[in-house]
Amino acid sequence: QVQLVESGGGSVQAGGSLRLACAASGYKYSDYCLAWFRQVPGKEREGVAAVDTNGSASYADSVKGRFTISRDKSENTLYLQMNSLIPEDTGMYTCAAGPVMPYQWSQGDKYPYWGKGTQVTVS
Repeated sequence: QVQLVESGGGSVQAGGSLRLACAASGYKYSDYCLAWFRQVPGKEREGVAAVDTNGSASYADSVKGRFTISRDKSENTLYLQMNSLIPEDTGMYTCAAGPVMPYQWSQGDKYPYWGKGTQVTVS
């Protein structure tokens, strides 16, 4: 059974940094694309970043240059380093996993496995 558990969210002032983590278990690590999504009430879920099975990263335009996604195979953990945070980055951040093609990374409906999320608030 695939399980994804996020941590690292919190409240931070604009310009600050946070590092999110997603501990994954229950599947063969190298088989799945791993991604971060975020959602604000009343808005559509947005793909933030993803790393594919080859280790290549993709980012939403809104976070390029500020966020870095990485995966630690030994720990089976996905990370999202978020720097230069702005209020528009506020949202519930959730990690997702699945056999997703790289060009589909931002399409949430392609991911069968989701964590419960961690809240990020930037003021």
